Order: sequence, then C-alpha cells, then structure tokens
Amino acid sequence: MMDIRIELLIVSKLAIAFLIGAFIGLDRERHSRDAGIRTYAAVCIGATLFTSIAGHLSDTAAASRIIANIVMGVGFLGAGIIYRNNASNSSHGLTTAATIWCTAGVGVAIGLNMFIIAVIASIALYLLLSLHHQKWYIKWKLKIKDTEHNHNQND
Repeated sequence: MMDIRIELLIVSKLAIAFLIGAFIGLDRERHSRDAGIRTYAAVCIGATLFTSIAGHLSDTAAASRIIANIVMGVGFLGAGIIYRNNASNSSHGLTTAATIWCTAGVGVAIGLNMFIIAVIASIALYLLLSLHHQKWYIKWKLKIKDTEHNHNQND
C-alpha cells in the first residue's frame, strides 16, 4: 500500500509533467499541427506516471523494464505518425514522432526526480519545434538547399 505522501508527490510530478508537456506542444498548437498541447502533455504525463509508479516498486529490474517499455511504446506511437507521400517522394511526421519520443524521455526524467534535466530538455525541444518559424533558420536552410542543388548540377 502506498503512503498518501508518496501519492501526493506523484500527483505533483504529474502536474509538472502536464505543464512541461503542454509547453513543448505549445508551438505545434499555435501552428495548428495535429499533435499539440494535448498530445505532448499526455505523453509526458503517461511517462511520468509509469516511471513514478515503477520507482516505488521494490524490484529494480521491473522498474527498468517499465521504463524500457515506455521507450518502445512511444516509439510505436511515433511510427504511426510517420507517413510517406510517394507522389512528392517525401516523408512526413518525422519531427513530430521524434519530439513525442523525446517528450516521453522528459516524463521519465520527471518521474525519476531529474527536474533540471527535464526543464532543459523541454526548452531544447520547444526551440527545435519552433525553429522552422525563425527567419534566420529559414534563410539558412534555403542556403543549404541551394548549395546542395548547385553542387549536384556541377557533378
């Protein structure tokens, strides 16, 4: 049986996971992406919940298996997000899948009381997700494509 103080600690971790997951999904929500605040917050909360419960098991191997299954399970979720458009010969959903997977890692960090790591990782993820809206990044990316295009023409 779990002590009420431990349950309240886990509830506070879930609240932190909600806020951090929502923060990560904020840019996606602003730009009307399918995966936004709700998706990222849910992934972060779920990973935190499973990790927090696993942390209170007396079996370290079982806790490790739970964390490993979070990684695999969210990877499976990400695989469902990725799709290939054969008409345009392009893939879609890679960034969403990767950042959802990383958000699960943030949730695991919260569940293991690694709050500074979780905050820094969430800031990095938010910046990565918002990067494609930055003018300097768009110019840099176009420059790389132009350089590659010119290089391929010269070959």
